[in-house]
Amino acid sequence: MPTTHAAVLGSPIAHSLSPVLHRAAYAALGLTDWSYDAHEVDEASLPAFLAGLDASWAGLSLTMPLKRAVIPLLDGISATAAAVEAVNTVLFHPDGSRTGTNTDVPGLVNALAERGVTEAGSAAVLGAGATASSALSALSGITKGEVEVYIRNRARDAEVHAIAEAVGTAVRVRDWSDAADAFEAELVIGTTPAGATDELADSVPARPGTLFDVLYHPWPTPLAAAWSERGGKVLGGLDLLVHQAVLQVELMTGRAPAPLAEMRAAGEAALAAR
Repeated sequence: MPTTHAAVLGSPIAHSLSPVLHRAAYAALGLTDWSYDAHEVDEASLPAFLAGLDASWAGLSLTMPLKRAVIPLLDGISATAAAVEAVNTVLFHPDGSRTGTNTDVPGLVNALAERGVTEAGSAAVLGAGATASSALSALSGITKGEVEVYIRNRARDAEVHAIAEAVGTAVRVRDWSDAADAFEAELVIGTTPAGATDELADSVPARPGTLFDVLYHPWPTPLAAAWSERGGKVLGGLDLLVHQAVLQVELMTGRAPAPLAEMRAAGEAALAAR
C-alpha cells in the first residue's frame, strides 16, 4: 500500500513536537501507511518545496516563519486564516488544489474549554506576533470587553488594531512597561518568546485568574510557576500544540475524533525526555 505523506515545515524545526503528536495519532488510528516528518524550510525555499510534492501528500503543518509566507502560494484560505493573516495548516485535495486554514485559533478555544474557561469578563494578551493574532481571534468569542494588548514595539500598534478589527475583538494597545497590569484580567494569554516574561513573575497578584502561556520548552516558565504557586489556573504551550494538532489530524486524515489523550501523552513523554 502506498504511503500517504504529511509533515511540519519551518525554520528552525529540530525542536518541533509535531512529528511526535501526529505519529502518535496515526498509531492510535491504525494508519500504518501514513508518515509524518519534519523539514527545515525557510521562506526562500518554500515555493520549491511545495512544487516538489506529488499526489501522495495529504497536508502540511506550518510553523515560523512560514504562516504568512505560504498564503500567496495557495489556491484559497479559510476566513479565520485570512482574518489573522496566518496559515498553520495546508490541505492537499484530489483535484490538485491546495488550501490553507488555521487550527491555532480553535485550538486555543478548545484548550481553554477543556479547562473550563469558556468566557472571561476581562482579558489581556502579551505580545503582538502571529500567535497573538490567533489569541485575539479566539478571544472574540470568549470575552465581551476590550482586550488589552501589551507590546514592546509600539510601531506595531496599527497592525494589532487591524487584526483586532478583522477578527471582531475590541483592543487597547498598551506599552510593555505596564505589562504587570495585565495580571488584573481574568484571562491572560502570553505569546512572547522564552524569557520575555521572566521579569514579570514577581508581579503575579495574590489571587490570579487564568494564564495561558503558549511556551512549552522550557516549562514551566518562571511566570507560569509563580502563577501556579498563587493558586491560578495555568495552561501551557503543550495544551495549544496538542489541541491544534488534533484538528490538523482530523482535517488531513478525515478521521474524527483524533486521539487527544494519546497525543498528549506522547507529547508529555517527549518533553520529559529532553
